[in-house]
Amino acid sequence: MNEGDGKTLRVALLGCGVVGSQVARLLREQADDLAVRTGARIEVAGIAVRRLSHPRPGVDQALLTTDAMGLAIRPDVDIVIEVIGGIEPARSLLLAAMKAGKSVVTANKALLAEHGEQIHAASRTYGADLYYEASVAGAIPLLRPLRESLAGDTVHRVLGIVNGTTNFILDRMDTSGADFGESLEEAQALGYAEPDPTADVEGFDAAAKAAILAGLAFHTRVTAADVHREGITEVTAADIASAKTLRRIVKLLAICERSDAGVSVRVHPAMIPRSHPLAAVGGAYNAVFVEAQSAGRLMFYGAGAGGTPTASAVLGDMVAVARNRLAGT
Repeated sequence: MNEGDGKTLRVALLGCGVVGSQVARLLREQADDLAVRTGARIEVAGIAVRRLSHPRPGVDQALLTTDAMGLAIRPDVDIVIEVIGGIEPARSLLLAAMKAGKSVVTANKALLAEHGEQIHAASRTYGADLYYEASVAGAIPLLRPLRESLAGDTVHRVLGIVNGTTNFILDRMDTSGADFGESLEEAQALGYAEPDPTADVEGFDAAAKAAILAGLAFHTRVTAADVHREGITEVTAADIASAKTLRRIVKLLAICERSDAGVSVRVHPAMIPRSHPLAAVGGAYNAVFVEAQSAGRLMFYGAGAGGTPTASAVLGDMVAVARNRLAGT
């Protein structure tokens, strides 16, 4: 096996929850394959956690630390992966890591939607890679096509289902006739919804993702505050039944559009015809349409949430920044 001529890149993992634990597992299990793909051995330098006592099966306890900042700026670290979530301390950690010359991979949609301009500015100032494919739609390769493949085209519209929790709930309401409360309880029991589901059911999660998508698609600054947001808590079983009589289905949609009047971004429940491709997107899956001037209509579909799918996107970004680092670009 080619082990990159003895080259080694060291990774700091910030966070070891649902996503972080899967990132750690894949880094361990796919070490040989990653060495071939990147041209260097990938070693985990440390894993920052809140509590050392929390059980983490399969994770080397010797790698754990509660000093996230110390780990993020350690001289022997090349790449920082952030899967903590939230605004702070994630923002301070990423800014410090880039200032210290680290390449950064993050899955933090809330941070990018709120402080994306500052994070991108730091990336440019310090010449640091910033990749965040995992921040929207889990394993679906969506952001890179917008940022790279369609960079020479003009995107007019981005439309889709970007929150798996709400899609599961609405799907169950449609197929079983259950009301919102019952469907939410089922989603929580299956692990699709958090004990506090506010971010999902009130549309905050989808609004953050819509802001990121619009910013990339239209090359402009969009924050979560710019997004019109409505959740699904007011959707009733009667609403779902009424939609059925009209041969329609209710979905929580993120809609990003560009026109002569400017850019509009909104998230809200909408009735769409059952013949529409998005109508067939069930369970916790995501699907996004992109409409571009030359490329036409493109559809991206797949698992939009969960530890393993999101970890897959994180590792894809890590391979990209590792290659860039080895090439000095």
